[in-house]
Amino acid sequence: MASLKALKVRIGSVKSTQKITKAMKMVAAAKLRRAQEAAEAGRPYAERIGAVVASLAAQVQVGEGTPRLLAGTGRDQVHLFVVATSDRGLAGAFNTNIARLARRRAEELRAEGKTVKFLTIGRKGRAVLARLYRSDIVHSVEPGDLGKLSYADARAYADELLRRYEAGEFDVAHLFYSHFKSVLTQEPTESQIIPVAAAVSPVAGLVAKTSEDGRAMVPAAGGEAAVEYEPDEESILANLLPTNVAVQLFRAMRENAASEQGSKMTAMDNATRNAGDLIKRLSIQYNRARQAAITTELVEIISGAEAL
Repeated sequence: MASLKALKVRIGSVKSTQKITKAMKMVAAAKLRRAQEAAEAGRPYAERIGAVVASLAAQVQVGEGTPRLLAGTGRDQVHLFVVATSDRGLAGAFNTNIARLARRRAEELRAEGKTVKFLTIGRKGRAVLARLYRSDIVHSVEPGDLGKLSYADARAYADELLRRYEAGEFDVAHLFYSHFKSVLTQEPTESQIIPVAAAVSPVAGLVAKTSEDGRAMVPAAGGEAAVEYEPDEESILANLLPTNVAVQLFRAMRENAASEQGSKMTAMDNATRNAGDLIKRLSIQYNRARQAAITTELVEIISGAEAL
C-alpha cells in the first residue's frame, strides 16, 4: 500500500489536472460557439457554388477546350488524398477518425491497383498517416489555429493543389475532413474536389438549358425565370472551378474548426469527470491508510503501557 505522503501528493496532482481540464473545457466551449456560427454561415455559399458548378458542368460537352478541372486527365490511376486535420491534440478522436477514414479508402483503392498519395493539412493527421504512408506524403501544411484561418489561407492551399494537378502529379483529388453536426457528433467526410463531378439537376432539382445563341440558361426556383450565363459554360467554368476548389477547402477548414472544439469540449468534460472519480477513490484509500496508521499507533501505545 502506498504511503500517506505519496497518496496526498497524488491527490494534489490529480486535483491540479482537474483544474486544467475544466479550464480547457470552458475555453473550448467559448471557441465552439464562434466556430459553429462560422461553419454554419459558410455552408449555404459552399453548397450553392458547388451546385452551380455541377449544373454548368452537366451541360458541357467534353472536348479540347474543356477545362481540365472538369474534363479530368482521362485517367483515374493516381489519387491524391487531401487530409485536413489540426495541429493540436487533446481533442478526443477528432483527428484519428479523419485519418482512419482516409486510410481505409486508401487501402480500398490500392486493392484495385490504384496509386494513392497524400497531402496533409494539419500536424496530427500527418503523424498518423506517416506510420504507414511516410513515402507517399507529397506535401504537408501546418495551419495553426483552425479558427483563425481565412479564405486567403484556403486559397493558398488550393493554389498548391492546382499547381500539382496541372503538373500531372495526380488524376483525382479527394478531400477528407470532419463535418460538424453537434457537440457530440462530428462525422468524418470524404468528397471529390478534382475533377468536378457533373450532376443532372443539382440546383433545386432543376436542369440547365441553352438559349438559341448558345448561352447557358438555368431555371430559377419555381421555374418562373431563368438565369443566363455569358459568354458560355466553358468560359465561366474556367474561372469558377478554381474558386470552387478554394471554397470547398475553406468550408472544410471551418467544419474542422467547429468539430475540433466540439470534440475537445467533450474530451475535457470526460477528463474532468474521470479526475473527480479518481480523487474520490484516492481519498478513500488515503483515509483507510490514515485510519490504519492511527490504529497501529494506538495498539503500540497500549502494548507499551501494558508492558510497564
